[in-house]
Parts: sequence; structure tokens; C-alpha cells
Amino acid sequence: MDRTSLTFCIGALALCLAIAAIAYPYAAIPADKAARAATPQPAENLGSVDVGRGFGEVPVSTLMEYYISNPPAKSAAAPAAAPQIRFGGC
Repeated sequence: MDRTSLTFCIGALALCLAIAAIAYPYAAIPADKAARAATPQPAENLGSVDVGRGFGEVPVSTLMEYYISNPPAKSAAAPAAAPQIRFGGC
């Protein structure tokens, strides 16, 4: 590589690192918010969820009770076979 190319590569890398260092504080989640997100919350604290299609908003605790009372049926169908992968090169 000649000197101009090497200078450009080093300068571009330095510029990208500088932009990342400047933008990181704006993109990072505060430590207290991350700690709250990592802590499990009771269903009563989660509020309501809009389930759409005319049902409106339903509390999360009601959705959980319904799921426990009416679990989804297990599929009797056999699992689908893996797709055949073919080389589709140039």
C-alpha cells in the first residue's frame, strides 16, 4: 500500500472511533434503567395490552390466567422437514 492509502485507512478508522466515542453516551441505557429492566416484575404492574381486533385493552394478569386455563393445543402434525439447500452460485 502506498502512503496515501494507509493515511486514508488510519484516518477513516480514527474518525469512526471518534464518532462512536461521542455518540455512545447518547445511545447507552442508564444503569438504573438497565437494572430495573433486568428485574422481573409482577403481572399486576405491567398494565394493559391492546390485543386489537375489537377486543380492546386487556390486563396482562387476565391474559396470563386465560393462558394457564386454556393452554395452546399441541400440534399433531409431524415437524416439517428441513429445506433442501442447493448451491446457487454465480
